[in-house]
Amino acid sequence: MSEEVTIASVSEPGTRAGLAQDLRRLGLAPGGVMLVHSSLSSLGWVNGGPVAVIQALQDVLTEEGTLVMPAHSSGNSDPAFWENPPIPESWHETVRSTMPLYDPQRTPTRGLGQVAELFRTWPDVLRSAHPQMSFAAWGKQARYITEGHELAFGLGDSSPLARVYDLDGHVLLIGAGYDSNTSLHLAEFRAPDPRLTTSGAPWIENCKRIWKTFPEIDFQDDVFPDIGRDFESERDVRIGKVAAADCRLMSQRELVDFATTWIAARRLLKPGGSSQTGQG
Repeated sequence: MSEEVTIASVSEPGTRAGLAQDLRRLGLAPGGVMLVHSSLSSLGWVNGGPVAVIQALQDVLTEEGTLVMPAHSSGNSDPAFWENPPIPESWHETVRSTMPLYDPQRTPTRGLGQVAELFRTWPDVLRSAHPQMSFAAWGKQARYITEGHELAFGLGDSSPLARVYDLDGHVLLIGAGYDSNTSLHLAEFRAPDPRLTTSGAPWIENCKRIWKTFPEIDFQDDVFPDIGRDFESERDVRIGKVAAADCRLMSQRELVDFATTWIAARRLLKPGGSSQTGQG
């Protein structure tokens, strides 16, 4: 959508103060731990764009709270599995051997939108060490959330997702659907008998650059909208507007626990009584 069309689609501009007011009305409060997935365009025309969005979230949470966003860099992965777009197989080894090492300060996000990309560069924001599945965090619990993020199962129990769960944090979807709700991957990991695969990234080990492989969940996020629909039919989800965006605020712990049970039940229904595991 062009900026001209966006301006024509709303009756007034979004502002830092207006966004903050809407966020408070939705249920955000000082001191909260908030994992945010956002679509800037869904908000309409915002004066200051992603800067105003981040400032409004910080205004509401305050320094006693913690703001978390995904900072995934999916380009730091095995090119053999790239699909959007794929590259010629003859390029694969060259790409692996020349791929830049992950750097929390420099490696950009991919496919997460303007707000998440700006947030990872924001003053006092910390970023976890995973080369593909990192998260960025600001505020009181930022260090606790971003430390100790291991290579294996990047959205599992060593991940910032699990630390948000430990802190009984919340998920805020700003114009985003359940297909973007990364916390559901933690449920995939925790449900019994996940389907596994192998991932890889360039890594430094014993002072030498190597191509490091590690186990990962074979993500099945096509079912996430179904999980979200069923979750909302049984649990409390705050639904409202922030500027022009349809937003949802929910307990991350309730969501993960519900989804873990939901996924486990459907895996047990598969032929043979359980799902088939791959490598790992």
